[in-house]
Amino acid sequence: MKYYQLSNTQYHVSAIGMGCMRIANKSVEEVEELIDTALDCGINFFDHADIYGGGKSEEVFGEVLAKRPELREKMIIQSKCGIVPGKRYDFSKDYIINAVNGTLDRLHTDHLDLLLLHRPDALCDYEEVADAFNTLNKEGKVCQFGVSNHTAGQVRLLQMYANQSIVANQLQFSIVHSGMVDSGLHMNMTEDFAVDKDGGVLDFCRFNEIMIQAWSPLQASWSEGTFIDNPHYPQLNEELAKLSEKYHVTKAAIAVAWILRHPAHMQVISGTTSPIHLREMCEATNIQLTRQEWYNLYLASGKTLP
Repeated sequence: MKYYQLSNTQYHVSAIGMGCMRIANKSVEEVEELIDTALDCGINFFDHADIYGGGKSEEVFGEVLAKRPELREKMIIQSKCGIVPGKRYDFSKDYIINAVNGTLDRLHTDHLDLLLLHRPDALCDYEEVADAFNTLNKEGKVCQFGVSNHTAGQVRLLQMYANQSIVANQLQFSIVHSGMVDSGLHMNMTEDFAVDKDGGVLDFCRFNEIMIQAWSPLQASWSEGTFIDNPHYPQLNEELAKLSEKYHVTKAAIAVAWILRHPAHMQVISGTTSPIHLREMCEATNIQLTRQEWYNLYLASGKTLP
């Protein structure tokens, strides 16, 4: 397993993190097995959100920690807040603090290592958010802070008011969902791939040493599901199969290795609930794709180069 140091912190996080969005319907025993597998693979980072399973994902994870509290010291636990199901986004001080308290109760822990703001709130008062951060930090409930799905401009505004460094931005990124690199590759061109949809967030995060956490690393779209063995992506799967045979790993591991090959040192958040698949994905950390292999996969996904 590879590890990256979060800028301005004492944390060394695993290059692959275990995403806990889909564990809500799993038994305590199944989640315990998944956690043990993750730790055995060298994963020390566990990603939650208060909205996952309506809080049930945190709850079942917390039941494992209640049963085996010694596991907590082996973990870096992150959660996210700010989405009010079906209603709105809410970055008010009271909402953030209440959300964190609920998360801590469900997880059976006294602190979060990281708290991320889940999706941008159009009514965000950055001074109020900074006040919430200060309160949570002083009370020892949250050690570090970050964001998810935020533009460069939104992070700049938050950082202007917050006393704490913004250390992470969780963004969707994969071979297929690669807008963060598309616009840079097609800079000053007229085709659709040249459109900058995120305000240059990739370069901004690299410049400011903000770790990008790549979510949905295998997903084509919400409607299509994964691109692995998806008939809509025959050329990409042919290329994945070729490299899978070369490196003796699964296609999923090659897709993760493609993300890890980027020099931004992105962290990949795996969403699998299968211990077997999690082990297979972790093999990606032992692979260093060549430049040509990286570009071959990029082009096989349907992208072009100017």
